[in-house]
Amino acid sequence: MARYSKKSGEEVKKAVHKQKKGTLKSGRSGKKVTSRKQAIAIGLSEARKKGAKAPNASSKRKSSSRSSKKSSS
Repeated sequence: MARYSKKSGEEVKKAVHKQKKGTLKSGRSGKKVTSRKQAIAIGLSEARKKGAKAPNASSKRKSSSRSSKKSSS
């Protein structure tokens, strides 16, 4: 099963492209984004706002704790 939708992949692609061009700005401070990881995070965040399938960080943490409980049983 795909983890992210095609639309969220496109949003990430746009964000990384902007970051490489040097035009991607962070939200509140408006500073230029230089980190590739941060660009990906911004792309996924924008995809979530548009309703694309992109799991958020809290759901990722929940699933990892669930898997560790299964392994201990």
